[in-house]
Amino acid sequence: MNPSCDDADGWSWWPAPAKLNLFLHITGRRADGYHQLQTVFRLLDWGDRIGLRLRQDGQIRRQGASLPGVAEADDLAVRAAVALKKAAKTDQGVDIVVEKHVPAGGGFGGGSSDAATVLVALNRLWRTGLDPDALAALGLQLGADVPVFVRGHNAWAEGIGEQLTPIDLPPAWYVIADPGVHVPTPALFADPDLTRDSPMAKIEDFVSGYLSGNAFEPVLRRREPAVEAVLAALSDIGTARLTGSGSGCFVEFPSQQAAQAGRAELSKELRAWVVAGVGRSPLLDALERN
Repeated sequence: MNPSCDDADGWSWWPAPAKLNLFLHITGRRADGYHQLQTVFRLLDWGDRIGLRLRQDGQIRRQGASLPGVAEADDLAVRAAVALKKAAKTDQGVDIVVEKHVPAGGGFGGGSSDAATVLVALNRLWRTGLDPDALAALGLQLGADVPVFVRGHNAWAEGIGEQLTPIDLPPAWYVIADPGVHVPTPALFADPDLTRDSPMAKIEDFVSGYLSGNAFEPVLRRREPAVEAVLAALSDIGTARLTGSGSGCFVEFPSQQAAQAGRAELSKELRAWVVAGVGRSPLLDALERN
């Protein structure tokens, strides 16, 4: 991903990396209705790009189109800036551009990562001085996946996804694919076929290879023929998996060469990319350079 940089018009550009869930189990349900889960977040060297330009009039404005059907005030990137402005009690403003590459609704975390990048980068640009814990807490108000992007490390996650333990993962490359369908997450959580009582596991279970699967996969396979078709196609080149609660699918490979060879075996019509897994978010690298 491109590093952040300033251009002649006052814009700075910041990476908003996507993620994969290497497995995802639902272990129960809290009294407030939220489901408890266990998962491993893997950050990718691929994602959206966020442009920020400071304003002196205090306004927070989204430049360019948002996702279809999403009002500017409801855009996660805008909401992140508003939350930071309120928490930091600053009178500064910003223009925001989101250069989208991550498919919406795919389970790749695009919207959450956009929000996290706005929080982290604006905290630097506005010089508001909030520490990572405070930024992660702000992020949790926007979505359960935002804190992992704020912290910027691969993680074992529990709770609703916000209880994070950093985890070292071996180098890997992925063929990821987008079936092009978007099923609202509440509908998936409400599905009677969803397994909600997986036994609690430990990090050691994942490291040993014992943990696998995604609780949403059988539900999406049944509900969405496009997901079934993509998983079947990917199964020809490796172990096909689902990420998050979206429709995105992936296969892991040990090298870029192996991943590219796998992609070459798939139909050119399939929306698929070869991307690298990383141990540290490109956003943190961008912060160090600026």
